[in-house]
Amino acid sequence: MSDAAIVPRRRHPVVTHEALVQCFEAHWPVEFAQTASIFTERIAIREHIAGGRLNGFCIGAEMSSSSEGACISRSSSKQAVLLEQKGGEQVSIVSRSELAALDLWPRAFGHLRKDRRYFEIVEDTICPEFEYRYFAIRDQSGQVRTIQPFFVLDQDLLAGVGARAQALAGAVRRVWPQFLKMRTLMVGCAGGEGHLQSEEPSARRAQAEILAANICHLARLEKASLIVLKEFPAEYRSSLSCFLAHGFSVIPSMPMTRLDISQYSSFDDYLSKAIKAKRRTEFRRKFKAAEQSSPIELEVTPNAEAAIDEIYALYEQVFERSKLQFEKLTKSYFREVGRRMPDKARFFLWRQDGKLIAFSYCLIQGDTLYGECLGLDYTIALKLHLYFYVMRDTIAWAIANGFKSIVSTSLGYGPKLQMRHLLEPLDLYVRHTSPLMNAVFRRALPLLEPTRGEKTLKKFSNYHELWSGPG
Repeated sequence: MSDAAIVPRRRHPVVTHEALVQCFEAHWPVEFAQTASIFTERIAIREHIAGGRLNGFCIGAEMSSSSEGACISRSSSKQAVLLEQKGGEQVSIVSRSELAALDLWPRAFGHLRKDRRYFEIVEDTICPEFEYRYFAIRDQSGQVRTIQPFFVLDQDLLAGVGARAQALAGAVRRVWPQFLKMRTLMVGCAGGEGHLQSEEPSARRAQAEILAANICHLARLEKASLIVLKEFPAEYRSSLSCFLAHGFSVIPSMPMTRLDISQYSSFDDYLSKAIKAKRRTEFRRKFKAAEQSSPIELEVTPNAEAAIDEIYALYEQVFERSKLQFEKLTKSYFREVGRRMPDKARFFLWRQDGKLIAFSYCLIQGDTLYGECLGLDYTIALKLHLYFYVMRDTIAWAIANGFKSIVSTSLGYGPKLQMRHLLEPLDLYVRHTSPLMNAVFRRALPLLEPTRGEKTLKKFSNYHELWSGPG
């Protein structure tokens, strides 16, 4: 080959470490400062560990702006980690066994249908792969004033997206099993929506502010990269708005629905006043299909242990047909709810010729009946329009027993729209513990938002409330 045929290789510019740092600092100055602060903090902790001086180590305000002058102390046990605020409040991570020694725990969340007994049942009976923990917030005297449950899991970030994205991810995961899965700290309940323990608004805000200031540090101790405040009702938007100042983004989760029955004296009264004539005719035709079959008997009981096997078989039928599948409940879960919470649990059991063909599991909170889950025998459910038959009996029972509203959990929005339910928004507050990764993650978050594929939601008159910002 002649010299003329030799083409000089093109030289690419060399990108130095210093140039990358300058680029990040120029384009994301806030995130860069936060990341530098975190690295400084971690280096300092490692140095103290090496020198045997970890206990009592304090991160000052000049080292971590996000901690607001928090002091960290910890022993060899992860649960002993303590973060102390300038005002003297402290946040610690405690386990279930440590809760037993706290005077506050027996009455925690007592104003809600899912009180502390419910959290214990969830921890005992579902998702054993989750790591269940609790934040304990102490005042200046060291007295625990608030408890906030959380759990840690490997979260599938595509769990709420459409089938096409799921299929593409499935192909990638055949060679990369952890693709778009992330160790996540979720604040709230694994078996339902989240709540703050405090009932009084000012106490809620104070609890939220302490958690918002410290939660990134606590998440790193649990080796979690992602933090999610799981499905908090809209009533908490004002209290939780402080999380937005700490880098969190808020998106809607799949909402619950609420039916106001306070104006009606019976189901027929509700049907005639709330439902338009054409829809009433359609409903009555569906009720007639069930009434013309063998008689269907209804039993309402706080404890359905004798029928657990039948209940669970129907629950599995509905679960397997669901497009979106959340944490799967267990037989032990249904059994323990009846055993430990008979004052709040109600099981509606429909039998035909002695066989259980439908059930509805509900919880009571004041004058509201919450429908937690439903089971149907799909060998006859569609023919007899069992869903509408179950809803008719539930509404009639609730009105007769003095309830003012019925709240239903997520999904199945079509029939609920027909029956004049309104949406009950639930919010997800999300951030990555790395400020730089969080800047990228916030831009991708709208694509992962769970309600994007549920077109029926837009037909509800209060759909806009799903996107109302905190405040």
